[in-house]
Amino acid sequence: MTDRTENLILALPGLLLLALAFFLPIGQMLVLSVEGENGPTLEHFIRFLSDPFYLGVLWRTVRLSLVITIICAAIGFPLAYIMARIGARTRLWLIVMVILPLMTSVVVRTFGWMVILSRGGLIPDILRDLGLVNRNFALMQTETAIVIGMVQVLLPFMTLSILGVITRIDRRLEEAARTMGCSFLQTVRTVVLPLSLPGLVAGSLLCFTLSASSFVTPNLLGGTRIQVLAASIYKSVTQVLDWPFAAAQAVILFVGILLVLAPYVKMTGRSHG
Repeated sequence: MTDRTENLILALPGLLLLALAFFLPIGQMLVLSVEGENGPTLEHFIRFLSDPFYLGVLWRTVRLSLVITIICAAIGFPLAYIMARIGARTRLWLIVMVILPLMTSVVVRTFGWMVILSRGGLIPDILRDLGLVNRNFALMQTETAIVIGMVQVLLPFMTLSILGVITRIDRRLEEAARTMGCSFLQTVRTVVLPLSLPGLVAGSLLCFTLSASSFVTPNLLGGTRIQVLAASIYKSVTQVLDWPFAAAQAVILFVGILLVLAPYVKMTGRSHG
């Protein structure tokens, strides 16, 4: 028995599970999305793509996902760099602090943000006391609330993805850059950032895909006024009971994410594998 055959046998259970849990539902969703009264049809896709409301929902989903990903990268990279360059004991405590929110349900954390961001919550009260906003100011049911909640949910994925790469970067490269006259920021920009790009890409892919397909946090913090595509799919299934249209929306979301991620992966994969 060759090594390739042994590897295939070892991977077979995982491949079967992947096929049953992912490819089979995706196939059923594709079939359902073109289901019509008189046979296969594209009317559900045409209905979505010709309606400005649903196009706006799609654009909001992609735009918020990009904003959330950028903010997570801007916060996660310096946090991961600090964690990688401090002592082992302090790093352990910081890793625990980063992972700790993952041990709490997303629903519980989102309800916490609902309390903090509501009209009588902590953040609006502080802003009103400082005279920065009027008395009727509230962050709930806004895109800002969705971004804040989703960044808190997804930041650990970005931070840990980058941390795993930075810890493998030889510190002597940074020392050599500093010896050649680079400042700290120049060293980070010219040495650390390019070498940590694989972790940054991996974290960005995780944050973008999870954000685009998220339902609980955007639905609770954005409410019915700020609707994303996952919430629109849920509404079509549970309220309108239009399963083929919901499946068409799910296919559009799936294809849209692939169209955004494919060139991103291709450009970074050429030089970073």
